[in-house]
Amino acid sequence: MTLYKGKYRVESTRLPHRDYGANGWYFVTICTRDRTFLFGDVISREMRLSKIGQIAQQFWADIPDHCAYTDLDAYVVMPNHLHGIVIINKPNSSCRDVACKVSTFRGDRELYRARSQMSPKAGSLGAIIRSYKAAVSQWCKRNNYSSFAWQPRFYDHIIRADESLDRIRDYIINNPAKWEDDKDNPANLWM
Repeated sequence: MTLYKGKYRVESTRLPHRDYGANGWYFVTICTRDRTFLFGDVISREMRLSKIGQIAQQFWADIPDHCAYTDLDAYVVMPNHLHGIVIINKPNSSCRDVACKVSTFRGDRELYRARSQMSPKAGSLGAIIRSYKAAVSQWCKRNNYSSFAWQPRFYDHIIRADESLDRIRDYIINNPAKWEDDKDNPANLWM
């Protein structure tokens, strides 16, 4: 943790010189706040979705309808989290790393410019996940599911090789069947 304006803040888990709007395959995990079971339950090694879980799944499947040059691969909604593969595939764009450094802040104007450079850009992985989480949260608020909330961040992994893609797909597809052994399953908390 680092100190910023007298307060500690959690460091970003994102690669510092990576352009998360660049073409690529990204494995994403998004959790509910405090890993609360809101999406349903695993029964007989199959996920049974609650109403919120159905909305979370539907809105995830709809991402390509709302985000240009975005596709989805394997995904699964679990009782308290979602795993999925997001594909960004913009035409005439290659996967690239971009350094974005801000040296000093001089006044509000420079601070605004620096913050806008750090915030998720349209079409980036961060913007896609932020929009998805907001859509599910808004639906829950409109439909009186006031207990619903996401964890503030999400986990991502850049998929770089076919073997890794196959392993991640297998993990996603088999996640409900392995729920009995999952560390997030409350039955395993005291093991």
